Amino acid sequence: MTKGYLIDMDGVVYRGSELIPGADRWIADLQTRGIPFLFVTNNSQRTRRDVAMKLARMGVTVGEEHIFTCAMATARFLARQKPHGTAYVIGEGGLLQAMHHNGYAIVDHDPDYVVVGEGRAFNFEMIETAVRMIEAGAKLIATNMDPNCPTQHGTRPGCGAIVSMLESATGRTAFSVGKPSPLMFRFACAELGLEPEEVTVVGDTMETDILGGVQMGCRTVLVLSGGTRSEHLPGYAFRPDEVLSSVAEFCTEAPILKATSA
Repeated sequence: MTKGYLIDMDGVVYRGSELIPGADRWIADLQTRGIPFLFVTNNSQRTRRDVAMKLARMGVTVGEEHIFTCAMATARFLARQKPHGTAYVIGEGGLLQAMHHNGYAIVDHDPDYVVVGEGRAFNFEMIETAVRMIEAGAKLIATNMDPNCPTQHGTRPGCGAIVSMLESATGRTAFSVGKPSPLMFRFACAELGLEPEEVTVVGDTMETDILGGVQMGCRTVLVLSGGTRSEHLPGYAFRPDEVLSSVAEFCTEAPILKATSA
């Protein structure tokens, strides 16, 4: 039985800068009924407060306690691996804040880890610095391995593209904490105070949201309001428990489109 939700955002609640019809009503209904939920994102750039403000401007008003980012998951993982460690960070405010909040110092020499997130402020000098640090023994950590990010202006390189440069240059493989890593979903379920089997993952991407949910033993719901089409499903060895046209169907009696077998 579902007691809480982990909800992707882009393609589920909004597309670009446009709210997906019905998403605001569903989220308001969850809050009215006191059902726990988190928006779970692979974007490490923004802080929880920034994400909450973006949603509010689209008409979805939630507290920042309803936001869980891959930056938060990454910082919590590192704090467990090596408490009060050091990191050289290629990333922006959301990642930096999460690292500091979890007891990490950001340094520019001899770090324990090189941590990579999204961002547009990095340059090749930072890549060169990271390569030398990794060759000297720093461990390479990725907040996620998404190769690109959709924006209102088109596609831009994602965290995975930056990480690929470092992997290619050093011959080292990054450890990723973001979706679909079970770590991301385990931390998020713990944030809800629920066991994985009590949680439903709602997402629009098979390779991240649905795969991660399946691996953790969560119930999964794929929505077709993002990048995945129903005709894509037979190509996967795993499948969601249900398929909806959009989250608006949570607010209606519309029939559910059942997932086809892979």
